[in-house]
Amino acid sequence: MRLSIERKRYTEMEVNNITVEVAYALPDKQLILTFELPEGQTVEEAIHASGILKRFDSIDLKTNKVGIFGKSVKLDYILQDKDRVEVYRSITCDPKEVRRQRAKKTK
Repeated sequence: MRLSIERKRYTEMEVNNITVEVAYALPDKQLILTFELPEGQTVEEAIHASGILKRFDSIDLKTNKVGIFGKSVKLDYILQDKDRVEVYRSITCDPKEVRRQRAKKTK
C-alpha cells in the first residue's frame, strides 16, 4: 500500500516550465525564438528544441560559442526563466585591422 502512495505522489509532482529565447544573427538577418521548456534544461537542449539548427546550417555547436545575455556560457549551463541563449558567429575579420583600414580612409 505504501508503494502505491509514493508512486502517486511522484506522478502528481508538477513540472514547472520556464520561458527562454534562442537568438542568432547574420549580418542581414536576425532571429529570436521564444518558447517554453521544462525546468532544468541546458543551453544545448534549448538550442536543439528551438529548431534553429535546422534553419541555419552554418551553426556548429562544436565551434560556435554560446552565451546568456552577452556572457559566455558552456552548453551544459542550466537555464533560468527568461534567459536568452545567444549563438555567436565566428569573427570573419580582425577588428584591429578593420579599424586601421577605416582610419586610413579618413586621413
